[in-house]
Amino acid sequence: MVGYDEVLGVVLCGGRARRMGGEVKPLLWVGGETILSRILVRLGSLDVVLNVNGDASRFERYEMEVLPDVVGGRVGPLAGVLTAMERAGGDYGYVLSVPGDAPFLPVDLLERLGDAMVEGVDIVAASSGGRVHPVVALWRVGLAGDLRTALVDEGVRKIMDFTERFAVEVVPWEVGVVDPFMNLNTYADLELAMQVS
Repeated sequence: MVGYDEVLGVVLCGGRARRMGGEVKPLLWVGGETILSRILVRLGSLDVVLNVNGDASRFERYEMEVLPDVVGGRVGPLAGVLTAMERAGGDYGYVLSVPGDAPFLPVDLLERLGDAMVEGVDIVAASSGGRVHPVVALWRVGLAGDLRTALVDEGVRKIMDFTERFAVEVVPWEVGVVDPFMNLNTYADLELAMQVS
């Protein structure tokens, strides 16, 4: 089991939300609180940073460390993962990444991913409904050099194109009333989330 003190959490808030007119999705309200607040509750006592591109002041009320991508060009979630890995440095052995638009993350996320992070495994990803969610994953910080090379020198952008090079374990969750890894890409998704929350 990977302990909470070994993990730096990162909420990936760096997307452009094009399908929602540029909304700051983590700050949208679902079930009486912002999506970001819901995520932080589910991450418990974990040390967490926010990966934010653009105006960081929007997140001031959370009094959290806000980090822009360490790689320029808004190249996607892998840049946020790398940002967290490089921030983790020698203080943490692992990074837990989650998207900033997922209001129903399971409360046992780190516990179950951490249980699967055994010797020989590099990345543990969540899945539900037969679908892997590579943004929701526990990563060994030691992958930072490889990830920087992939992003900067090789132009890799898709998470799966990077993770397929390593030993990946996948942990499944049941889908109940709502998929625990549902992320809000459209206003229709937001409306559904508000209905079931």
